[in-house]
Amino acid sequence: MDLIVGREDVWAASVDDKPGALAAKLAALIDAGADLDFIIVRRAPDKPGTGVVFVTPLRGDREVRAAAAVGFAVTSTLRSVRVEGPNEPGVTAELTKAAGDAGINLRGFSAAVIGARFVAHFGVDTAEDEAALVELLSNI
Repeated sequence: MDLIVGREDVWAASVDDKPGALAAKLAALIDAGADLDFIIVRRAPDKPGTGVVFVTPLRGDREVRAAAAVGFAVTSTLRSVRVEGPNEPGVTAELTKAAGDAGINLRGFSAAVIGARFVAHFGVDTAEDEAALVELLSNI
């Protein structure tokens, strides 16, 4: 299978659970030149009135400074692998099965199809799992 596989840094920030809060965080990144591939936001059930936003990638000093100014930091507990390739029926089932068969536990998974291609983000717990998953999926 013709896949593009690589690890990715995930940046996270707290965000107020109110209209416009997410837009303000993202505007700061975009104003610094960020071209984000992936954004996910969730409410924080343990902190009413807040949520957490995850983005990737941030490149270069300008983007990193802007991110830090609005509360983003590279997550230290979430490791992520990005996979892109031609969309075929069952491709994500095949990839997640391969991870499971290799004993790699996924803490999160997101995927989407755009045209004839898919992109998936595999969340794992450790740097070792991240490296193993990159190697595994690079050889499929």
